[in-house]
Amino acid sequence: MTKKITLNHITKVEGHAQLDLEIEAGKLVKCELGAVEGSRFFEGIVVGRKYDEIKEITSRICGICSVGHCMTSLKATENAFGIKVSKQTRLLRELMSIGERIRSHATHLYFLALPDYLGYESAIEMAPKYKKEIERALHLMKTGNEIVRVVGGRQMHPVSSVVGGFTHVPSKKDFDELLLFLKESKPHALETLNLFCKLKYPLLELESENIALKSDDGQPLLNGPIISNKGLNTTENSYTQFIEERIEKYSTAKFAVKDGKSYVTGAIARMNLNYQNLSVEIKDLLTKNNIEFPSNNVFYNNVAQAIELVHWTNNAIRIIEENNFYYEPIDSFKPRAGIGRAATEVPRGILFHEYEFDENGYVKSCNIITPTVQNLRNMEDQIRLYVSNMLKEERNENYITLEVEKLIRAYDPCFSCSAHFLKVNWNKK
Repeated sequence: MTKKITLNHITKVEGHAQLDLEIEAGKLVKCELGAVEGSRFFEGIVVGRKYDEIKEITSRICGICSVGHCMTSLKATENAFGIKVSKQTRLLRELMSIGERIRSHATHLYFLALPDYLGYESAIEMAPKYKKEIERALHLMKTGNEIVRVVGGRQMHPVSSVVGGFTHVPSKKDFDELLLFLKESKPHALETLNLFCKLKYPLLELESENIALKSDDGQPLLNGPIISNKGLNTTENSYTQFIEERIEKYSTAKFAVKDGKSYVTGAIARMNLNYQNLSVEIKDLLTKNNIEFPSNNVFYNNVAQAIELVHWTNNAIRIIEENNFYYEPIDSFKPRAGIGRAATEVPRGILFHEYEFDENGYVKSCNIITPTVQNLRNMEDQIRLYVSNMLKEERNENYITLEVEKLIRAYDPCFSCSAHFLKVNWNKK
């Protein structure tokens, strides 16, 4: 018997995707997950554009990670031109990135992931009974938005950070207000971590290579070598030596693999590779809830994001309290021909930007690899394992579909920037 089940939308993710499953004699024989949005050709759009236009264009790849694309674009351009920015510029860019991390994680955890575990279709349905949790999420999101707005000039697609520095630096009053927001958010972040530690997660253990930036004394953000739990230790300039992008006929997004195999990037990878740098406060809370890292259970990506909410809220407070910011003129520089590459950690994992410039600073070629592109193959591997397990347990199709959605949402994917969700085609024989 052949049976085909189609889910036209996987809800509560960013973008559109389609999943095709084929089952024969009770066994899964086909699993294909792909983005089905139209290609948007950002890598082609920037060709022929001047260096000072690039971050404005690439930030439009994603409204959720517009700061991440800005920061990575600027860093790649500066690497191409040999520009070294000041400590203050690095700290302000870090603050902006923290703001984006806070708002993105709060949105995903409360509005996309949490309804799965409380038995609701959406956060709107949750609101009457879980008003406190929704208000907590909104406060965290507002805090993140305010950080990006104050430092970057606006909440989305920030404008003040440019090649070489900043065109504007907030006043002390602005930073005092941000500090107040952050201190009010600290207990909300801790309550979020406690909540997501207590949820009951499916058991799904699949050993995968974890790839993330390395931090010596905290969690990675804008700098650091690229490492993995399988011995990888390299720099952003060498990413093309281990990442291969492949095209599949069923997806408008590419699939990135390493040595022909899938790998994981994102909060869980960052946590698995940098867990030792967490504060005692966070480690104690995890111990009390019997949460352990490293973990091969991708559902723990939700916990890892909640950990990062606490970590980056603390870091933002520290940055503001320990520094006096003032306007710095941007040092003059000249464009030069060459290639610039950059890797940063954005909410969903490592983001790569690469540009080749001519001697006048015009882009000759561009390559951008988003975290979701890197996670797609591993999502397929995880779905294949999870569905096979559920078929052995003789679970019905509705149950399997909901659990697959939950699994995909655990990655916090962005199918928009990887090329809506979730269309599932079941083909039973």
